[in-house]
Amino acid sequence: MNAFFLKIILFYFLVPGFSSTEKPDPDFKIISFEEFESLTSADSEKLRIYNFWATWCAPCIREMPHFEQASKDNPELELVFISMDDGRRPERVTSFMERKDIQSPVYLLNDVDFNSWIDKVDKSWTGAIPATLFILPDGKRRFHEGELEENELQNLIDQLKP
Repeated sequence: MNAFFLKIILFYFLVPGFSSTEKPDPDFKIISFEEFESLTSADSEKLRIYNFWATWCAPCIREMPHFEQASKDNPELELVFISMDDGRRPERVTSFMERKDIQSPVYLLNDVDFNSWIDKVDKSWTGAIPATLFILPDGKRRFHEGELEENELQNLIDQLKP
């Protein structure tokens, strides 16, 4: 092999951050509902978006790229995906994150007694997913149940962002 090409190959693999295959892993954590409440009650200067989804929910999966793109396009947003999958099988979520290249933080809500906390997220929530909770910097909340198309999501963000 030509020494020039060998140097290029070594540079590609040995220089940190140069390889296009290197990317930071998104945050993943299993949380309780109490931890979720702490997240939502924390102070923030940003519009926070909590999208409830599951790996088995086709409408959830369809809308996820819209949320990821909105997060990239709007630095004043803080996006967190809240997985409703079975907490006993977190590998399903981490495998899904890898396959779909999810870059935003994902928390697995490990509280299967949905009826005890759904109305604490929003009184109007029936428990259906996808569902999205928007929290403005002043703490006001806006809730949307159902799938959001890309333009619907962006319109909501434009209405709500500071």
